[in-house]
Amino acid sequence: MSIRARRTTMGLAAAGTLLVATGCGAADMTKQSSPYANAKGAKTVTLSVQSWVGAQSNIAVAEYLLKHELGYRVDTVQVDEVPAWDALSQGRVDAIMEDWGHPDQEQRYVKDKKTIVNGGGLGVTGHIGWFVPTYFAKQHPDVTNWKNLNKYASQLRTAESGGKGQLLDGSPSYVTNDKALVDNLKLQYQVVFSGSEAAQITQIKQFAKAKKPFLTYWYQPQWLFKKVPMTEVKLPAYKDGCDADPKKVACAYPKTPLQKYLNADFSKSGGKAAQFLKNFKWTTEDQNEVSLLIADKKLSPDEAAKKWIDEHESTWRAWLPK
Repeated sequence: MSIRARRTTMGLAAAGTLLVATGCGAADMTKQSSPYANAKGAKTVTLSVQSWVGAQSNIAVAEYLLKHELGYRVDTVQVDEVPAWDALSQGRVDAIMEDWGHPDQEQRYVKDKKTIVNGGGLGVTGHIGWFVPTYFAKQHPDVTNWKNLNKYASQLRTAESGGKGQLLDGSPSYVTNDKALVDNLKLQYQVVFSGSEAAQITQIKQFAKAKKPFLTYWYQPQWLFKKVPMTEVKLPAYKDGCDADPKKVACAYPKTPLQKYLNADFSKSGGKAAQFLKNFKWTTEDQNEVSLLIADKKLSPDEAAKKWIDEHESTWRAWLPK
């Protein structure tokens, strides 16, 4: 089991009503596919867009540059992570811009079938962890060691967690290690699902506004850290294989360089668009800057992309094919 624990088959609800939609618009790939994906001779690119805002930021910037600098039509479709690999293998989408690690799919499609190729690193490192608000960590520095969490369980109790402390998670569809960690580390906590990323953000903001303590599953990169500073709780160190058995997990989540993947045929015949997507590489700060504009400042993805592009020409010029 890898960093996919964050988002394997889930459809993360982004912060706000966010879909990057152009061309024929965003669609649920479990119901239909784009008629333009892998179309021979067409100057059209179809991108799989995941529903968390960081991934949408990648798509927004890539789409804007493909359209305005390279003259492509861009079609986007929303699809959960594992089905996205199936769609990519079949040529129903041309590229995935942010993958958090799917070893089974990599083995099947990249190594065995060779229908998908690695498009290179995104430049962003993903990490999941447990976090407390920094204002609480400053008051109680030892809370940042998991061995002391039970000491604070009563302060972190909510109506939803019963007599235990609350560990706030997102959607029940997230595939995480949290319940196993609570059990295996013998923590007096109850995992409580907020329902979605958007609902989790709302809850975190409400806690922060009232300066209440909380413990939450969260991840980086994420724009919310700029609004609500949080400090990570140190879980037992991650070691290769420590999360192999989902029922016995008793270690931290790993840090994973996020990857791009392209349909193998598109990688060969996709011309400047394929080369551009391979060249696309930015930083966590870049992604968070765009995400903040979309999720917090309420700009449309297109507006957020344009603002970032106007201010970072030296970065994106290097992505354009020579």
